[in-house]
Amino acid sequence: MQHGPAVRRRKLGEELRALRNRSGLTSREAARLLGWHQSKVSRIETGTSGVRPDDISRLLDAYEVGDARLRALLEVLAGSAGGGSSGWWHAYRGLIPPQYRDFISLESQARTARTLETSVVPGLLQTADYARAVTRSALDGLPARQLDSLVEVRLARQGVLRADPPLRLSAVLDEAVLRREVGGREVMREQLDHLARVAELPHVRLQLLPFSIGGYVGLTGPFVIFSFPNISDLDVVVLDHLTSSLYLERKEDLEAYGSAFRTMQARALSPEHSMDLIAAISRGAQTSRLPEGA
Repeated sequence: MQHGPAVRRRKLGEELRALRNRSGLTSREAARLLGWHQSKVSRIETGTSGVRPDDISRLLDAYEVGDARLRALLEVLAGSAGGGSSGWWHAYRGLIPPQYRDFISLESQARTARTLETSVVPGLLQTADYARAVTRSALDGLPARQLDSLVEVRLARQGVLRADPPLRLSAVLDEAVLRREVGGREVMREQLDHLARVAELPHVRLQLLPFSIGGYVGLTGPFVIFSFPNISDLDVVVLDHLTSSLYLERKEDLEAYGSAFRTMQARALSPEHSMDLIAAISRGAQTSRLPEGA
């Protein structure tokens, strides 16, 4: 299975080839306009080599692409494909691994994100203290300065929910996520209150899978589905593992995970009843039964 950057290069090359064809230029003519060898254009279009964001800008100028959002997406895509990065996370490149930078770059340009979490609150919905506790537990022995920087990264990612337009986030959480007292009772209570506030945003949909439903299709592990504007066939499923991430982009994989997410949304509590359960857990209630009428 291909690693994220390799997949990104292939997708980027396919889109650049389509834009070149739309412009009426041959690869030889495009290379001549830019003062490159034709082989460089060919390597970019086949995904066999990375391309820097500034080279993407030159190619798009040559192809007379004026759509600012499309240009920005392709430049960020070039960064996540191994050609550098123009995003804010570039300042943390010595701290966060390539897989995490790739994930953040995708998240920053996605139109929608659908996420299932079975163990922890999604990063986009975490408070600072919760993020610190999760990071400290996952990376035992991390120096304080690095821990602080990783928490900064986690909070900076949340800017996508305040962007214009914002990321549209649909999150389905196992009840275990809310019952596990990460960081202690007070940290968890603050986190639950934060979830209730964020869930009021019009572009955030939060649903809970209560213990009472038993097993469900996504029980074996969390995943995220990113969908993008402007570029067709660019959606991706991201599966996180302890030391790496897998990127699934085959049509059948996207359909399977999309179907699984819709099934879990249908089985989960409604957003309104989910808020009731969050409030009950925050008050220290011990029951996990579905609210009446759910």
